[in-house]
Amino acid sequence: MGSFGAMEIVIVVLFVLLFFGAKRIPELARGIGQGIQEFRKASDDIKKEIDRGREDIKDSTRPTQRKEEETENK
Repeated sequence: MGSFGAMEIVIVVLFVLLFFGAKRIPELARGIGQGIQEFRKASDDIKKEIDRGREDIKDSTRPTQRKEEETENK
């Protein structure tokens, strides 16, 4: 089960042309492209939110550690 050969790709393209028609293919491609774009945008937003949360946690723990060190030194 390796990669697709040229003949398999041609068969798939012909099947798509017959099944959907030439007029619907650009609409389908556009919809798929928009879906992929939305997915990437959502995943980027999630990554940014996780990074912000990580930074917030780091910032909130730093002063606590300093206070603990100061109380230990007294």
